[in-house]
Amino acid sequence: MADILDLLPTHLVDRAAALDAADPLAEHRSAFVLPEGVVAYLDGNSLGRPLASTAERLRTFVDTEWGERLIRSWDERWMTRPTELGDLIGRAALGAAAGQTVVADSTTVLLYKLARAGVAARPGRTEIVADSENFPTDRFVLESIAAELGLSMRWIRPDPATGVTLEEVEAVVGERTALVALSHVAYKSAYIADLPGITAAVHRVGALVLWDLSHSVGSVEVDLDAAGVDLATGCSYKYLNGGPGAPAFAYVNAALQHEVTQPIAGWMGHADPFAMGEGYEPAPGIRRFISGTPPILGMLPLEDMARLVERVGIRAVRAKSRELTAFAIAVADEALAPLGVTVASPRDPDRRGGHVTLEHPAMAAVVEELWRRGVVPDFRRPMGLRAGMSPLSTSFTEVAVALAHVADLLKEGRA
Repeated sequence: MADILDLLPTHLVDRAAALDAADPLAEHRSAFVLPEGVVAYLDGNSLGRPLASTAERLRTFVDTEWGERLIRSWDERWMTRPTELGDLIGRAALGAAAGQTVVADSTTVLLYKLARAGVAARPGRTEIVADSENFPTDRFVLESIAAELGLSMRWIRPDPATGVTLEEVEAVVGERTALVALSHVAYKSAYIADLPGITAAVHRVGALVLWDLSHSVGSVEVDLDAAGVDLATGCSYKYLNGGPGAPAFAYVNAALQHEVTQPIAGWMGHADPFAMGEGYEPAPGIRRFISGTPPILGMLPLEDMARLVERVGIRAVRAKSRELTAFAIAVADEALAPLGVTVASPRDPDRRGGHVTLEHPAMAAVVEELWRRGVVPDFRRPMGLRAGMSPLSTSFTEVAVALAHVADLLKEGRA
């Protein structure tokens, strides 16, 4: 590690050490699985590290809740877990009061449920507004709903280096708009959209708004209730460290719950799941957005991390996230810019989420070699390295080491 850090200016290495020494969240890093083979991990915005305690939690679950209590656990604790965990995520990371958040399906399925419910709640309106730079799943789901219902897609085409602005939304919404669906943090650039401002603009024309919080939750402060957000969803395997395939969450504002009907009616969303009756009667409140049997096993790692975020406080998490991304940009400006690297993320910390995208024509080859060295960021076409830094598990020195390896590979064309 010392040798590779020699490639960075000494003051940057010293700054990383000083930031680590002063970091009030540094003690939590040891709570995560930190294998020796991973030199630096900067892909927390795709898959967070597991908590070490989760392994024992899963073993205990197999022995007791599943192995000993067996089917009795449904009555004892499992039936309420989706809404209890939803409330935990709501108060820890979403600014959402109880009774509005539930953990259920994958992000894709919940996007479909919420978007389909949203457009149905605005009959007679013919347009869905979305942006061309959003994550493919979001675009694909919305396009399929538009095709299913004979609606039109109205596309915002934002600057890829930033993201959707309030002015761009105001320019396209109107009396034909049923739903506006956007990501709060852009998955490419990490640009933070004006959630309160855009939500208010959508409401002024009588439409509903659906926010994808996949790159926000657990990293960026969100206050859904205060902003009057209608609908929101997001995955839990990034900054909430729920693990691969972990279930997502859905938020439906309490004021809207009586107005929307979710489109995938299933037995677990019924008012009386075990009545086994002929007709479907939706459960009251947020529980109606459950369809099939909840993924109880998948909720365990997510619950562990959500409780940690609640204990630490999302404000403290966000403060460190800002410092981590600022430090990454400082290293890039001084040590990587002379090698042709450019920063493709907002420099304003109020508009920058939890990752930094660095661009270079050779970045695909750089990332491939970084993985062989045990340095793990991710790559986004055509030439972006995304450095995703989870505030509770990433150190400043780890960021310095990773970017020193990038400098090493770019010098003399080693990539």
